[in-house]
Amino acid sequence: MPTLSIVIPAYNEGPTIHRILDKVKAVRLVAGMQKELIIVNDCSKDKTEESILAYKAANPDLPITYYKHEVNMGKGAALHTGIKKATGDYVIIQDADLEYDPEEYNILLKPLLDGFADVVYGSRFIGGNPHRILFYWHSIGNRWLTKASNMLTNLNLTDMETCYKVFKRETIQAINLKEKRFGFEPEVTAKISRVPKVRIYEVGISYYGRTYEEGKKIGWRDGFRALYCIVKYNMFVK
Repeated sequence: MPTLSIVIPAYNEGPTIHRILDKVKAVRLVAGMQKELIIVNDCSKDKTEESILAYKAANPDLPITYYKHEVNMGKGAALHTGIKKATGDYVIIQDADLEYDPEEYNILLKPLLDGFADVVYGSRFIGGNPHRILFYWHSIGNRWLTKASNMLTNLNLTDMETCYKVFKRETIQAINLKEKRFGFEPEVTAKISRVPKVRIYEVGISYYGRTYEEGKKIGWRDGFRALYCIVKYNMFVK
């Protein structure tokens, strides 16, 4: 039976992480696919660890593996840990907030299960699914970063910065990832684009964005870092 490894980086999500775990638990995957949850706590300062361990104890039927960084290393580093530990046939990235809907896993998996894709990106900018209306300049920044990435990778993605990316496990584990913070997205896109004969697909997803008051963490400085990483990993570092 195929398995989906769901990698969840978590930082200061103590009050709400149970809500995303409830959503992941409720999803029924196609083709009888099983779930493997890998949660990586990036040295949270709140009660994230207590919340995760309590949820794990209360839901023994849900296969959760928990890891903790002893120092804060960044979202990218948490993803590196989770990806390395994955044992499923496919690996998906799931943020611990509520901006992305696990009910859409099956939409993302379809091109992989049908034998067309090795990697699938979920785009917030295509399709007819719900999108919360938020920050104009943030959306413009995302689009420009995607355009810059596309120019150097020769891909035609609409949303390089999306959280929802699904990979064949052997494809993503063969890549040497270095970016420890929010440079993960442009780095992985640059390196995936160079995998020989890789087949990349994109599907429309919904997006329930958070405000900064609600816990959104990415800011304008991360945008400049992403641009730096686009240039670095496409032109100078292979």
